[in-house]
Amino acid sequence: MNNQSDEPLLKVVHLKQFFKLDGQKLKAVHDVSFDIKKGEVFGLVGESGCGKTTTGRSIIKLYNATSGSVYFKGQRICAGTRWNEKEIKFSKIRSNAKINEYKKELKEKIKDIDSEYNSSDEKSQIIAEVKAKYDNLINEEKNKINEIVRVQTEKIKKAKYDHKNCDKEYAKKKVKEVKKEYLPKLENLDRESQEYKQIKKEYLLKLKIAKHERIITKIQMIFQDPIASLNPRMTVREIISEGLIIKGIKDKKYIEEKVYEVLRLVGLLPEHATRYPHEFSGGQRQRIGIARAIIMEPELIIADEPISALDVSIQAQVINLLNELREKMGLTVLFIAHDLSVVKYFCDRIAVMYFGEIVEMATSDELFKHPLHPYTQSLLSAIPLPDPHYEKTRKRIVYNPLHAHDYSKEQPTLKEVCPGHFVSCNTDEYKVYCERIKAE
Repeated sequence: MNNQSDEPLLKVVHLKQFFKLDGQKLKAVHDVSFDIKKGEVFGLVGESGCGKTTTGRSIIKLYNATSGSVYFKGQRICAGTRWNEKEIKFSKIRSNAKINEYKKELKEKIKDIDSEYNSSDEKSQIIAEVKAKYDNLINEEKNKINEIVRVQTEKIKKAKYDHKNCDKEYAKKKVKEVKKEYLPKLENLDRESQEYKQIKKEYLLKLKIAKHERIITKIQMIFQDPIASLNPRMTVREIISEGLIIKGIKDKKYIEEKVYEVLRLVGLLPEHATRYPHEFSGGQRQRIGIARAIIMEPELIIADEPISALDVSIQAQVINLLNELREKMGLTVLFIAHDLSVVKYFCDRIAVMYFGEIVEMATSDELFKHPLHPYTQSLLSAIPLPDPHYEKTRKRIVYNPLHAHDYSKEQPTLKEVCPGHFVSCNTDEYKVYCERIKAE
């Protein structure tokens, strides 16, 4: 395993991703939160359609998040504003209801005063006092809602700015770093010297690259289908080098050297660079996809079921390759999969997703040793083993949320039942899970 930092490289906070389907909202991801430490392999598992891939695509901004935030290296790169907009909307509804209630109460009080007092002077004075009291209450409520609207509007503006300008802010930061590194060196050298010219050339190249830097390129994705994710009309060299060209690099010799370097890293040969994707096997195509990702020198790789479309023997090769690259390049990996046996081998921590929500999250060893949520137990019971005697007696646990939980009184939230082990449960279930952990 890699040396891990305690500081999270990626932080996902209350991420929601909704889609419109036949005029209705499809809640693909609903309130997902987790963080990934530098050097860690974080597994995201669950059945098909549970929202794993959508989570990965939202993080890398292939989808615009509906709500929530994604922080990478401490900088917000992705933000949705739906929650803030809903907060404004429902706060206004609640506030208007309260104001109408005050107005209704005021009318009733005035009626009571009219019937109770005969003296018009006394009546007018009391009505004026009551009106003043209710006017204050109404004004307080209006001030309160105006403050909520102001705060949420500022948050919406900030979220939209961060989402749109995170790459520009990152490029500015990188330009400052390059200038800080090279300008003092250049100042102390003779302008006519060979050393000055060499450093100046290097400085201008790095400055150009820094201006085109995008924080999102520090996150790269390996896609599930190695055939559909590669352009059949482009050579391997063109596919792998495309990111560098977009980044602003035009030096053909530099690009060629980098392409050959990453081809060797992923177990392919330099002569493969002139071929087209259809000339390769499925495993080789996936290696090309990995090479395309690592040439950008990312810090985080989102591996979206990178082995599900491959033969079993090739799966092992790709997993071993990812492990080697992780060691050599210090990569952090978000590994999306539905094969729990692979996840156990490859991942440090695992989050289990069901219907767009995380239902359990723990270290790999802890999750397999103490699976607490009924859905996790169901997934683990489905893992086949190469043992015919075991397979004959293996009992599948079928997960039925209506029978497994009673959420009529209290809805579940993600609670920590023991250090680092989180389960989606209500208070009653939490007590049961804590007792179970103690007993084991």
